[in-house]
Amino acid sequence: MQLIFEKSKEGRGCAILPEMDVATTEFPVFLKRSTAPKLPQMAEVDISRHYTELAKCTHGVNDGFYPLGSCTMKYNPRINEEMAALKGFTSLHPLQPEHTVQGALEVLQLAETYLCEITGMDAMTFQPSAGAHGEFTGLLLIRAYHKSRGELEKRRKILVPDAAHGTNPASAVMAGFTVVNIPSNEQGCVDIEKLKEACGDDTAGLMLTNPNTVGLFDQNILEITKIVHEAGGLVYYDGANLNAIMGIVRPGDMGFDVVHLNLHKTFSTPHGGGGPGSGPVGCKEILAPFLPRPTVDKVGDTDWSLAWNHQPSKSIGAVRSFYGNFLVVVKALTYIMSLGQQGIREAAQNAVLNANYLMHCLSDLYPMAFDRYCMHEFVMTLEQSKKEMDVSALDIAKALLDYGIHPPTMYFPLIVHEALMVEPTETESKDTLDQAVCILRKVYEEAMEDPSGMHQRPLNTPVRRLDEVGAARHPKLRYEF
Repeated sequence: MQLIFEKSKEGRGCAILPEMDVATTEFPVFLKRSTAPKLPQMAEVDISRHYTELAKCTHGVNDGFYPLGSCTMKYNPRINEEMAALKGFTSLHPLQPEHTVQGALEVLQLAETYLCEITGMDAMTFQPSAGAHGEFTGLLLIRAYHKSRGELEKRRKILVPDAAHGTNPASAVMAGFTVVNIPSNEQGCVDIEKLKEACGDDTAGLMLTNPNTVGLFDQNILEITKIVHEAGGLVYYDGANLNAIMGIVRPGDMGFDVVHLNLHKTFSTPHGGGGPGSGPVGCKEILAPFLPRPTVDKVGDTDWSLAWNHQPSKSIGAVRSFYGNFLVVVKALTYIMSLGQQGIREAAQNAVLNANYLMHCLSDLYPMAFDRYCMHEFVMTLEQSKKEMDVSALDIAKALLDYGIHPPTMYFPLIVHEALMVEPTETESKDTLDQAVCILRKVYEEAMEDPSGMHQRPLNTPVRRLDEVGAARHPKLRYEF
């Protein structure tokens, strides 16, 4: 389709204004542009059709099955949006007097209470803007803890499993640590012996998510956290996969000291297009003095107040302006209060059930990276078909587009070759999953019958297979007039 600038016609517009009946005022020359802005000129009907055409070219969770899962495409109930759109929230200014924003302060305090209960933490900050920002904040807390004990100079290493999210090592380096890679064992979990070898008096901490990035719950988690603690380190929980265990088991009870959450994943607030997100960080009491300020404290029986000066000398300082993405917190709190304690637990249970059902229905055709019960996601490997027939994970993913299914995550985690990671989430019905199974099986059969034809897929989408390498290396980000 054409860009809106290509559809533009000189002199067209969609505004009918009456003749000016007041005196005009000229702006000073130094305030004027030297050239007019290059804005598209279009009639209203053309603008409407342009954006409708764009909408038809997109695929979201409202269009059909989107097995990227809670990472980006968990269904977001509409009531969340309605609550966040209340004028009492949208009209606030962060510098208003405290007595005029009591409701907003209570939202922050209540969200902290519920999320600490879900994670087993003692305190929380909502300042971080997203998951990776939360990782960085959590690592700054670990850094501040060791510094307060006079051990920072020797504790410079953060242990990161090879199946970790890519932002984990990046965040550790940004926080001033050295990353030590911990390999996985044959079961896809942390190699305990390698962990023991890596732990020592130079260990600052371990970054881990459980279940991990191949969708497996590490049954040795209590031993893992004990090993790190006995070495004097702290354990950080990457909350990206909390969707599988919320309401069932808590990171704090596993031995984790600090956790970041993805409100824009687990707690159902939109994250498409790069934001806004929210990555609050919770911690145990030993790390609470180092949290960013302010925190929300209760004053008397009914009022709430911002506590800026609670142990200010220990705080790592602000990591973002004011209180974070407040309206994202409103949406997450709405989700939690709508489901309640039992509903949160059922959401996790259904996510795990859906993933295992889908995996079971496909395991006779698609090789699974690990042959055991998964949690909320599972990983298939097309390594054998790539070697024998030159049918890759990318080919399968592209073919799914012809059937109205968005592809699952491709080529991640890196420890699985030709990986397709499927995460159906808790909101998909059995009917939808059965339809997805039929399509995935059909695509596999097509690949076996005509391997070379798979390189041309998709065939029925608005655009055919693109030169993704060229687009990444030589992106065209602006329109040349």
